[in-house]
Amino acid sequence: MVQFSILDYAQIDEGETSYDAIQNTVALARHAEQLGFKRFWVAEHHDVPAFASSSPELLMMHIADHTEHIKIGSGGVMIPHYSSYKVAENIRLLQATHRGRIDLGVGNTVGTKWVNEALNEGKDKRSYQSAIEDLKAYLYPQMPEDFRFKELTARPVVEESPEIWMLSTSVRNAEYAAQSGVKYCYGLFPGIPGDRFEVGKEALQAYNDQFVPNSSKLPKGTMVAVFAAIGETEKEAEELGKAIHLWLLGQDDFSHFKRIPSVATARDYPLTTEQKERIKAQEHRVFVASRQQLKEKLDQWIDYFKTDEVLLCLLAPGIKQRMNSLNIIAQEYQL
Repeated sequence: MVQFSILDYAQIDEGETSYDAIQNTVALARHAEQLGFKRFWVAEHHDVPAFASSSPELLMMHIADHTEHIKIGSGGVMIPHYSSYKVAENIRLLQATHRGRIDLGVGNTVGTKWVNEALNEGKDKRSYQSAIEDLKAYLYPQMPEDFRFKELTARPVVEESPEIWMLSTSVRNAEYAAQSGVKYCYGLFPGIPGDRFEVGKEALQAYNDQFVPNSSKLPKGTMVAVFAAIGETEKEAEELGKAIHLWLLGQDDFSHFKRIPSVATARDYPLTTEQKERIKAQEHRVFVASRQQLKEKLDQWIDYFKTDEVLLCLLAPGIKQRMNSLNIIAQEYQL
């Protein structure tokens, strides 16, 4: 049976503050837990005015403190910016304080030019794959004998190994995730040219065909992530989707809108012809459905990808609307 999980950006809606955003994220996580969602992940974004999720590990600790059993994870830590050793320590501390509830999703998006330079000033660059191999060495049993830091231990020491999820948009990284024995999450929402559905299907198939367990002996797992606009009616869903698409235009490095635009702002915004064409070309980035449409449309989508889990990012404006989107999903799928 397919599981449903949530990815949150600690978004700041129109008229609200960063403090409101964090409170809304915690409230959404608690609601997702009550409704039966499997995981609640938080993203990492830097210097984006509309997001308060710059440090997923800190936000994970806060959310885990305010929930009881739902799995809490990163979607994801942008590992090229950081020492794998420090990431491993952060995750083990989270595991020690919230046993059996912590996921580690890792990605390789480096952000804007200035973000990348500031986070990597004076550092030697490592590949995405080498960073994940280092994480496995610190977090999983049987550290390789030839590991260059084999004298180090990521502390505090805990018994269980976390689920490491590799976030990606390519077949190549899906194959690497399989051969490395970690789990794999394919993202439909990055603004990358090409047929994202076709690539995603090929990526998940390659992962399933080539999976080799590592020393952690954790089973394989797949997930597909997408922005979602889910409303009671078709009109409501479409209006929510329009607001998301407006923000996803990414104007001025996502600084044009200091907050996630409201439905009213999106409705009245004077889109240029070029912007309309860009939105049309990237409709796949947002799953739009009313309550009546939800199950039929999402079931077709799930069957196409043959995924174990769906990760929905409810980037729609308004915490009440995001809460109700959770209600609709939970009710229609009887979570």
